[in-house]
Amino acid sequence: MRTPTTAEAVAWAEVLVRHQLLHAAVLAPNGQWLTQDRPKSPVRVLDGPAAMVELAAEIQHRIRTTENRTR
Repeated sequence: MRTPTTAEAVAWAEVLVRHQLLHAAVLAPNGQWLTQDRPKSPVRVLDGPAAMVELAAEIQHRIRTTENRTR
């Protein structure tokens, strides 16, 4: 399994914020990601691109699971 690139993580972060699945996702100079679910929720620190891509996968899984329950 290959490691996700920063470019992939940036793309996922933009999609998550654009679709309002995250309130904010900011790439810090040290390569960590600062994310926030809602405007007043605590800031979460993710360690690198792989963690951001993993968060995107978790959100997708949660959405799909919820959609399947409502059908």
